[in-house]
Amino acid sequence: MSKLWQKNSADTQSDIAKKVEAFTVGNDYELDQELVPYDVNASKVHAAALEKAGILTESELAKLKNGLSDILSLWEKGEFEITVQDEDMHTAIENHLVEKLGDLGKKIHTGRSRNDQVLTAMRLYEKDRLKDVISAAGQCTNELLKFAKAGETVPMPGFTHTRKAMLSSVALWAGGFAEMLKMQGDASSGVLSLVDRSPLGSAAGFGTTIDIDRDFEAEKLGFAKPLVCSTTSQLSRGWVELQYVQYLCGLTAVLNRLAADIIQYSGEISPYFTLDDAVCTGSSIMPQKKNPDLAELIRGRHSANIGHAATLQSLTMNLNSGYHRDLQLTKEPVLKAVRNTLESLAACTLLVKSVSINKEELQKACSAELFAAEEAYKLVKEDGMSFRDAYRKIKESSGGADIDPHQKLKESTHLGSTGNPGLERI
Repeated sequence: MSKLWQKNSADTQSDIAKKVEAFTVGNDYELDQELVPYDVNASKVHAAALEKAGILTESELAKLKNGLSDILSLWEKGEFEITVQDEDMHTAIENHLVEKLGDLGKKIHTGRSRNDQVLTAMRLYEKDRLKDVISAAGQCTNELLKFAKAGETVPMPGFTHTRKAMLSSVALWAGGFAEMLKMQGDASSGVLSLVDRSPLGSAAGFGTTIDIDRDFEAEKLGFAKPLVCSTTSQLSRGWVELQYVQYLCGLTAVLNRLAADIIQYSGEISPYFTLDDAVCTGSSIMPQKKNPDLAELIRGRHSANIGHAATLQSLTMNLNSGYHRDLQLTKEPVLKAVRNTLESLAACTLLVKSVSINKEELQKACSAELFAAEEAYKLVKEDGMSFRDAYRKIKESSGGADIDPHQKLKESTHLGSTGNPGLERI
């Protein structure tokens, strides 16, 4: 099978050529298996644009579409092979069409380049996976809200600097994480606006003399609009992907902190929650151990996403305009970050389901120091004292009497307080 760029005289059999091929192709041919449906879809639309431009006849278009549908069927059965020799899915798809349709198969590449092909497939993939990510984030948010609702009347210490600070509640604790996920979900419109522009028809980044209707291609592929300047396509490659992965990092950052809290609050020192055995493991040497492995790995997966973002940032740094082979390496961090984020969200949903509330331990943990600020406020309200004087008086006192945390929950009524976490508004 020939490569799309290969000339007849190209030496592909020498030891040097094979080593160069292995290095330049890398694992691209394996990564592309996930993108085949998007490239096939884009090829069908491009073929329709070629027919519209008078390059293909109606009959040729029908044959090419059928050939592309056959490839998709093979892919769905796991029978569409992309080899190192192919380099990528684009070559494998075109070679398959040539094998089945002869010279007609060679016409599919008219007016396009592998540059706009891969970018179109990636942007279609990114749009699709963004929907999946937002859906998974919504499921995790809902699970947190259920947990919060179950703990709406359960007092809990609130911490600053890892020290007890003021009275909180299970609902306020879980509601904060739920709202963070919801906020990041709402922010998806920004990253969607970046990926929702079609690069197809920009070819190698300078357009072609073939009269391709790029608005037609964008509409048929479900994009909001085309990237206007052909040069924008290659300039945006990696730049958009970086912001896409940084957006995913925003989600896993929330999961990271949630997991860290669950690890702390389900341990022996502050046993506020209990984790189901299903999300924990034991030790090969210590019989008593019950380790929060799922939570720890959710926490750690965020580091992997940061690494993917850092890779993209480094790859696109100091590149002048136009295409560079470095940009081939922007594909893998995106695919891995998407997979990592979806898996982390699914794992976190399971983790939250596995947490039960230890009401007695939480009650004991709500000791007198949590109410110091409230005691100062009491002096302000009842004795007309300035807050600064009240603050000093409470600070100098030896400690207050026992206070019922449940009663204090009822006294906090403003939106977002311990007694009114506002879960229904999230």
